[in-house]
Amino acid sequence: MAFPGYGYGGFGAPVPGMPVAGLQSVPGGAAAGYQGYSPFGGGYHVSADPMWNYFSAIAGQDGEVDADELQRCLTQSGIHGSYTPFSLETCRIMIGMLDRDFSGKMGFNEFKELWAALSGWKQNFMTLDRDCSGTVEPHELSQAISSMGYRLSPQSLNVIIKRYSKNGRIYFDDYVACCVKLRSLTDAFRRRDNMQQGIINFMYDDFLQCTMVV
Repeated sequence: MAFPGYGYGGFGAPVPGMPVAGLQSVPGGAAAGYQGYSPFGGGYHVSADPMWNYFSAIAGQDGEVDADELQRCLTQSGIHGSYTPFSLETCRIMIGMLDRDFSGKMGFNEFKELWAALSGWKQNFMTLDRDCSGTVEPHELSQAISSMGYRLSPQSLNVIIKRYSKNGRIYFDDYVACCVKLRSLTDAFRRRDNMQQGIINFMYDDFLQCTMVV
């Protein structure tokens, strides 16, 4: 049985934007290792990937993008659809979610992983946004969090709703920011919870590295 906060991954059915049993999904159904993001095998050429055009047009000579470049890349790609483009702060925490070497940048394979997560979160948001207002109500955010497999206390849900709502509504950018932070912090906690009991001991510096990046 999943205990509080650990409802996703190996404990239940896969949900959009969540890692499954140590693998990360990428568009097209391929999977890359959770830690290594192993290169594509066979005769696959990255230039043949339709998302490479978005990424390569923005990436610097190092083949990576920072938060400003990621914001331009996502805006030009149109993944936000009819919703307001992602803010710079949301793009910063998107990078932080996947920035396991703390470089402050994102490579192409990480970009593909982000794209898969964003597509799932957008699909969830559109399902909740029945009136196409670009916002959802607080109780709908709670439902979305539960549907993604998180088992949070009413107190935690209340804190999240207050943090990400504006005038009693949650906008798409804030919804994605909430999803990014939930995933990032839960991943960081879970990697340290060797006994899978929902309890860990944090060194202060380790705690800061986990929380300040998002």
